[in-house]
Amino acid sequence: MSGSGGESSAPLTRRSIFAQAWPIILGQASIPLVGIVDTFVIGRTGDAVALAGVALGSVIVTFVFWAFGFLRMGMTGLTAQAYGTGDTLETNALLVRGLAMGAVIGLILFALQWPLTAGAFALMAGGEKLTEAAHGYVSVRFFGAPAALGFYALLGWLFGLGRTRAALALQLIMNVANVALDIGFVWGLGWGARGVAAGTAMAEWIALASGIAIAVRVSGWPAFLRLRQYPHLFARAELRRLINVNLDIMIRTLALLFLFAWFANGGARLGTVQLAANAVLNQFVAVGAYVLDAFAFTAEARVGAAIGRGRREEVMRAIRLTGEFSLGAGLLLAALILIAGGMVVDGMTPNGAVRASAYPYLPYVALIPLLGMPAWLLDGVYVGATWSRPFRNAALVTVAMYIATDLALRPYAAHGLWLAMLLSYLYRAVTLGALLPARLRTIAPRASAA
Repeated sequence: MSGSGGESSAPLTRRSIFAQAWPIILGQASIPLVGIVDTFVIGRTGDAVALAGVALGSVIVTFVFWAFGFLRMGMTGLTAQAYGTGDTLETNALLVRGLAMGAVIGLILFALQWPLTAGAFALMAGGEKLTEAAHGYVSVRFFGAPAALGFYALLGWLFGLGRTRAALALQLIMNVANVALDIGFVWGLGWGARGVAAGTAMAEWIALASGIAIAVRVSGWPAFLRLRQYPHLFARAELRRLINVNLDIMIRTLALLFLFAWFANGGARLGTVQLAANAVLNQFVAVGAYVLDAFAFTAEARVGAAIGRGRREEVMRAIRLTGEFSLGAGLLLAALILIAGGMVVDGMTPNGAVRASAYPYLPYVALIPLLGMPAWLLDGVYVGATWSRPFRNAALVTVAMYIATDLALRPYAAHGLWLAMLLSYLYRAVTLGALLPARLRTIAPRASAA
């Protein structure tokens, strides 16, 4: 790697953990801020159908795209472990494989968008106008599929190296472009839900081009040129390893995406106004998730590098230090939502019915970052360690428990819907935590890890 090593090579202290995490906090926080801007841009038009259409369409696109989120998560763990062993050639080769895989999968998704969207809308509840608005959003978003999946791989690679400042620059480039394009297309050109989708798709292509330039700068062009003589760059065994390691992560991701889609469909079942209110409330959840993910991503890089070096005590210390920061952040986020949540809702939409439908559920939303904190942190530990099979199993158990809880609470309408979602985070934490001691005992010291 050109220049100094990534933050993952620094000693494990609270200062080094925060130095690695703060760029991720800013970058991650900017992602839900884009969602807030999307909601604000559409919400200020006063069109509840368009707002609900963007919310429903976003769920479908997220489900389809993030089904391949292993390109981000698996890339982080594998890169961190390769970096921990000092294998620079394999570290760079992982990025090339990830980008190639993202491009191929993205093109396939673009080609299959009609049957994918038709199947999704057949499963979703909603009226004709809502479906029309959501379909317009989804059809435009698929133009950005190859770039979006390539972006996942780039971020995962940078996180695995601990290059969080470079990742921050890349995220800010995409998010600033997204905000500017959305405002121009919706308010300037009056494109509605399609305008939001067009802005996001174009921003994803801008981010991909920028990310490749950042990656070359991080490693240096000569380092990538040496890959031409690397016999295992696209070897079948190496590609199969990349796929096999991440297959369980893909199943886990699909399971959780099904959980969120079930939740979204529950909101649609309660009517367009409640679905729109849930879209506003979900922006609080997104802020909490993305901020807490900063410490989870730090745990990914630290745990992966420590396992690459065969140092169990370093893994334990990384979990403890990132856990301290995660707990503090969860408490702060919960307090902020309780204090200022109502004012934020008022600023996001002028629709009185949507506001009234959002207010009663702010306490549930405020508890999510606090109860969800252990789940997000443990996600980072399992991803960094590439413990993909128990990661998958815990998610499957969680989804089954969530669905049972949601069905049992349906008589309580939206209160039951939000309570079941809140409990799902607790289920994730409990299942992952129960499996952790046995996984820690499997870390074998390396002969070179003295």
